[in-house]
Amino acid sequence: MNEELQKLFNRLIEIEHVSTTLYLAMSAYLGKKNFTGMASWLRLQSEEERTHLLKLIDYVVDKDGTVQLSAIPAQPSDFGTPLETFQRVLEHEQFVTNSYRQAYNYVIQADPQAAVIIQDFLREQIDEEAQTQTIVDRMTLAENNPSALLLIDQELGQRQAV
Repeated sequence: MNEELQKLFNRLIEIEHVSTTLYLAMSAYLGKKNFTGMASWLRLQSEEERTHLLKLIDYVVDKDGTVQLSAIPAQPSDFGTPLETFQRVLEHEQFVTNSYRQAYNYVIQADPQAAVIIQDFLREQIDEEAQTQTIVDRMTLAENNPSALLLIDQELGQRQAV
């Protein structure tokens, strides 16, 4: 694995590492606010991001690269309303998608095999953004109506680990 490719993959590893801790922090916050379904959804999302992190690490190791796990910033402990929390999730997912898109544009020329790995993540990002956009749209419709938020919370709590 050349140095540029190694840097690129280590940057993606860092992004997934931040994602898993961000969603875990959001889960704890909403759990404290008694939105247990939303907290559960975010915990599962955190676990999914950790799976991505491990896949990227395995790829770098399999290609005889060096994994560099850098320190990640502390996450906030307050994310505002459930809507504000999920708006941040959506913004973060859009950032992740853009990061993978930029990585893909580089690796398609440099290493077509690596491009296949990144393309798989890009494909998954379509679903990640769509799910989160649906949640944000439904919460916006709810307009902080407690009954509607509790129904959304209940629905999100039904998510199963994949």
